Amino acid sequence: MSEFNTVHEDSDKREKSEDETKWGYDLYPERRGEKYKPSWLSIFFRGEGREGIDKMKCERRIYSCVQNSPIVKLMLGALNRPVDIRRHFSCEICDVSVSGGYDPLLNQVVVCQNVARSEGMVQGVLVHEMIHMFDYCNRKMDFKNIDHLACTEIRAANLTHCSFLSAWTQGDASPFRIAQQHQECVKTKAMQSVLAVRKVSQEEAIAAVERVFDKCYADMEPIGRRCRRNSTDMHRAYVEGVHMFGYHEDD
Repeated sequence: MSEFNTVHEDSDKREKSEDETKWGYDLYPERRGEKYKPSWLSIFFRGEGREGIDKMKCERRIYSCVQNSPIVKLMLGALNRPVDIRRHFSCEICDVSVSGGYDPLLNQVVVCQNVARSEGMVQGVLVHEMIHMFDYCNRKMDFKNIDHLACTEIRAANLTHCSFLSAWTQGDASPFRIAQQHQECVKTKAMQSVLAVRKVSQEEAIAAVERVFDKCYADMEPIGRRCRRNSTDMHRAYVEGVHMFGYHEDD
């Protein structure tokens, strides 16, 4: 049962009254067809001005993840529709506050080539954003509905982002609250993600996360488990997806 169906009914009236101008920040300038022009300071201190080379490296990392990463293969299979990596994945220059994004209008995952500069980071971006793609393609999800947005961000943080190390670095972990630290990490990450793409107050973002948290935290499709860092969880999830649910990336 899709959690978005249950969330949608409760929040539909609230979303219809929202001012449309509140939707989103422009974190992806190339989405508007603009060409990135680095300042001389950025070229000198950050080594920018090699966007073509960075784009090529980013595309190679995506291709390597598609070929070799069990968790990326699982997500491709779970989408249950053809995915063209040249069409559905795009390497672009973004605001440095984000490492990737999902564009529902074009059904396209954006990998920020100026931020995600390692294969590990690219893998994390792909899986995180493909959870949003899965929710959009396979469920009745409306990204302009803040409760839907909070739900998919909770799911992505829960399944791919939060570990004890992540929570510790965010200040959410405590040796006296081990049972709660993962949920608090997920809430923090989801709230930050909502704030990154919606022009709302922190209080509004927190309220949205709290409204849908229990339902969306319990929803672990299509991965089926929380994948910890430096563990075999990704391989186990892939094997389970293939043998138990028939997820094949070539389907």
